[in-house]
Amino acid sequence: MSTPFPFTAVVGQDDLRLALLLNAVSPAVGGVLVRGEKGTAKSTAVRALSALMPEVDVVSGCRFSCDPDAPDPGCPDGPHAPGAFASRPARMVELPVGASEDRLVGALDIERALAEGVKAFEPGLLADAHRGILYVDEVNLLHDHLVDLLLDAAAMGASYVEREGVSVRHAARFLLVGTMNPEEGELRPQLLDRFGLTVEVAASREPDQRVEVVRRRLAYDDDPAGFAARWADEEAAVRARIVAARELLPSVRLGDGALRQIAATCAAFEVDGMRADIVMARTATALAAWAGRTEVLAEDVRQAALLALPHRRRRNPFDAPGLDEDKLDETLEEFGGSDGDGHDGDGDDDPDPGPGGGPGGQPEPDDAPQGDGDAAARPEAGEGGEPQPSGGGGEQSPARAAEPFRTKVLSVPGLGEGAAGRRSRARTEHGRTTGARRPRGALTKLHLAATVQAAAPHQRARGRSGPGLVVRRDDLRQATREGREGNLVLFVVDASGSMAARQRMSAVKGAVLSLLLDAYQRRDKVGLVTFRGSAADVALPPTSSVDAAAVRLESLPTGGRTPLVAGLLRAHEVLRVERLRDPARRALVVVVTDGRATGGPEPVALAGRAARLFAAEGTASVVVDCESGPVRLGLAGRLAGELGGTAVTLDELRADSIAGLVKDVQATRRAA
Repeated sequence: MSTPFPFTAVVGQDDLRLALLLNAVSPAVGGVLVRGEKGTAKSTAVRALSALMPEVDVVSGCRFSCDPDAPDPGCPDGPHAPGAFASRPARMVELPVGASEDRLVGALDIERALAEGVKAFEPGLLADAHRGILYVDEVNLLHDHLVDLLLDAAAMGASYVEREGVSVRHAARFLLVGTMNPEEGELRPQLLDRFGLTVEVAASREPDQRVEVVRRRLAYDDDPAGFAARWADEEAAVRARIVAARELLPSVRLGDGALRQIAATCAAFEVDGMRADIVMARTATALAAWAGRTEVLAEDVRQAALLALPHRRRRNPFDAPGLDEDKLDETLEEFGGSDGDGHDGDGDDDPDPGPGGGPGGQPEPDDAPQGDGDAAARPEAGEGGEPQPSGGGGEQSPARAAEPFRTKVLSVPGLGEGAAGRRSRARTEHGRTTGARRPRGALTKLHLAATVQAAAPHQRARGRSGPGLVVRRDDLRQATREGREGNLVLFVVDASGSMAARQRMSAVKGAVLSLLLDAYQRRDKVGLVTFRGSAADVALPPTSSVDAAAVRLESLPTGGRTPLVAGLLRAHEVLRVERLRDPARRALVVVVTDGRATGGPEPVALAGRAARLFAAEGTASVVVDCESGPVRLGLAGRLAGELGGTAVTLDELRADSIAGLVKDVQATRRAA
């Protein structure tokens, strides 16, 4: 067994270490979500925590880690007689992102269940993690069906395995710890709320601290055991402090003054539900116990808010996590004072402000008149302050996106087999049953009726004499199911001078932002290609981080000519590469343009030829027609025809206006 990196040897990352230690003191806090860029010791710190956790007493021989003082009455290995027990270290169980449902919750031997009527059950990771730590690295990439199982277990403290009338239940109470890189996508709100605390981590910009990180890592790699031995005293001291804090925890007093501050803080930041209040109360109590106090102070409430509220105050997926610390301090001061028992719940400490303040708003750019064509204009300063070549139109400052709105579903026709999601129809492991087939490999979803039907004609030949059904491997049938998949939604956005009128570009960005919000909710990957001037750029390669696409869209400048053909060809290349990486994920191309094309000979004809490449490959597409004004050329509609897709105006993109759009897309594809 490899020697883990010592927890006390982690350099910096004070918030991360504190959040993990508070959960070690009080598992009722509810776990930790660690968000941050790669290479910031997220996984190292989490794995090191297990060595500090106090040992647990378990019933000897119980596969489900029952507590000998309070065994689970419904334990599959029970009932347990009083007496024999053993002590062992608390486990840290890792849940791989690609794990199967059976690996997580356990598996039943279906053949024995049918033939013998016995519950032959093999425990899964939830059973292994009971009374320990369940760690999910890259938790934001976890499949939806596994997220659902985690949510059920976290809410009920138990795991249920039900297969065709055969049911097994066992206790599953664990400390849930997840790490994630926000650039790869966000968590579902339901799972996000299940984490008690959250911390943002980033690499230090201080040279001396970075030097110490490298020095310790190299020393550990050269001699893990020797490095761990040098930190053994510090590890033992922290372990003893955790034990002492656990013993002190029941004696900690949470006064009415502190409770009032907690409730006022949660109300001031408009968090949903009451879970935030409860988590803050438990966290503040654990902070007091960790500090060796029996009284919760205002400083504990403040620190609890910084750890428990940032991920709960997001009002939409594109809000950055964080708290306005000035507002937090004002709320604590306003509702501080005596708690009714002579105790001052406000505290006199003036803690240093933390690093997680909420982002400030950017000033609205000046609404200077903008041109609405590809005619030459005076070059303006670009993002770096230097004049930019326009290729026929000046670059203009980015326009603000209009308020997003709800859109109708744009789906890919046909039946796919891509990653689980909520957009297009697909063959999946989860969903409604549509038929049965012989299993290919291990049986995962039994179709009971088809299995019985296959076995029934052979009962006499197999010598059946009792009530049990004689079932053989060849009789088993796998259920085929239909659900929904996530797609790759590739946005191809015209940022040329013809789109540069501020009101129009604001509406365009609002429409794309609305579609991005829809993609977030449907678990899609997204990509962004923009074209302007003389070329097209991949503003964002295909990613699960819809937030990143929204940020790139917000800062998108406009101006210059309209190289539509370059945008289409670049999008075609992005799709070609992505098919090699993820061949099962189908694509939906959303072209946002007025259909105009300039630059080079016969630009409109060349754009049509490029569009026919998508049609020839059967790529689903939608053109969002941004043309405005009394005279309309209808070029976007012609482009949609060349793509083999359909066109929709900005006004029609709203949910109430495009009820028939999906049917139009499907009808167009069938006609092609």
